[in-house]
Amino acid sequence: MIRFAPLSVPRSRRLQTLGVLFWALLLPISIALFFLILSVPLFWPIVIPYLIWIFFIDTAPESGGRRFPRVRKLAVFRYFAEYFPISMIKTTDLPPDRPYIFGYHPHGILGVAAVANLATDATEFPASFPGITPHLLTLATNFTIPIFRDVIMAMGICSVSRRSCESILRKGKGNAIAIVVGGASESLNARPGTADLTLKRRLGFIKIAIRNGADLVPVFSFGENDVYEQLSNEEGTKVYAIQKRFQSLFGFTLPIFHGRGVFNYSIGLMPYRHPIVSVVGRPIHVKKNPDPTKEEVEEVQKQYIDELMNIWDTWKDAYAANRTKELTIIA
Repeated sequence: MIRFAPLSVPRSRRLQTLGVLFWALLLPISIALFFLILSVPLFWPIVIPYLIWIFFIDTAPESGGRRFPRVRKLAVFRYFAEYFPISMIKTTDLPPDRPYIFGYHPHGILGVAAVANLATDATEFPASFPGITPHLLTLATNFTIPIFRDVIMAMGICSVSRRSCESILRKGKGNAIAIVVGGASESLNARPGTADLTLKRRLGFIKIAIRNGADLVPVFSFGENDVYEQLSNEEGTKVYAIQKRFQSLFGFTLPIFHGRGVFNYSIGLMPYRHPIVSVVGRPIHVKKNPDPTKEEVEEVQKQYIDELMNIWDTWKDAYAANRTKELTIIA
């Protein structure tokens, strides 16, 4: 039975829903707006140079983006964070005297807390870590989408390519990149009450840290996997086969999920209101080495995983009391 939202919902909650809806529809609205503009010949003298700029000239997604602090401070992002709500806990200071790599876990379905904490100024990050400039990283294909690419770059989001990572880190002290380490594979395991991480073979971000002398900072978001329900996609099912095939063709996959609706609490593609608490762990100090050995990479990875497990063990009873299983590194 569908439970509809009452008409007496407070204005603040309606604004929060609008904030999440804005982010959810930003991509399709950008595409629709672009094709609307493209359908008007009067705009072609602008559109054609713009497309040439996107595909052949603009290197901003690979070199730090085009960050606009005012965009990150927009009220719509504050409403977005308040919807769940999303908050951040600092366990130690991060001196702005060196570069950092934030490893974000888990991916969840859409990584909503990664966006709120690291691509906007809507949560505690700016006050907790003054002097640190975070750049959330995403797939390079997102920067081929007109209009959408410019909005996410204004938020400080950049490409997750190696070139982009090193370009930002080489800018020096206080610059940071944030990588959602588990990626598309991990999103297929995002279910309420669980924390199944794809991490064992994810060594690329650790190599980048060592090559650039960037400290590694694990971040675990309790509640990230609880804001959506996902259809069963166990290995061997048709749903799983389709998702893996899609991933092999396009480099990412689309979990088949559902949440609530805009005007009902039962079914839709809006996330459920569930608190998400992102705990920022202690940094793993990394000594710069342009050519790290396998043993060196594995040792740093071990330290990173140990700190991630420490975050889980310390905070799980407070923020994952309803868990159905413990944190598991599955791959």
